Amino acid sequence: MQLSAIPLEIPPDGNIIVGQSHFIKTVEDIYEAIVNTNPGMKFGVAFNEASGPCLTRVDGNDDEMKAAATRNATAIAAGHTFVVVLRGGFPINILGRIKDVPEVCGIFCATANPAKVVVAEDEQGRGILGVIDGSSPKGVETAADADARRGFLRKIGYKR
Repeated sequence: MQLSAIPLEIPPDGNIIVGQSHFIKTVEDIYEAIVNTNPGMKFGVAFNEASGPCLTRVDGNDDEMKAAATRNATAIAAGHTFVVVLRGGFPINILGRIKDVPEVCGIFCATANPAKVVVAEDEQGRGILGVIDGSSPKGVETAADADARRGFLRKIGYKR
């Protein structure tokens, strides 16, 4: 078995969601979940089939985001993996709806940070072991850090 760390391509001002699902209709269901939650968000979704023709299925409402989702999904090359690349919103705006899609098994990451997908490969194919998301912690927050965190969340409108 070989292990690889596949860097994710995240467009400027963009975010990425990587998850696992189990059925070909994933690409359409995730599309509907996103547009029904945040119709102004620009996004692309790509899903790697794990049987039959084993194609990367693609949908979305923005050609640049669709192309980025496709490049990431094909680089990961693990079956039943989906990638959403988005701009004009944040994963927190749509994650609940994506998790509610019946065929979605789980989410590996939702981030704008530099990230890598850790993949195992054997004679059958590839699978995701996990994700390296951003940097390692440099310490524990102080009272001033906690105040700054609380202020930031209120400034961007996520808390009152």
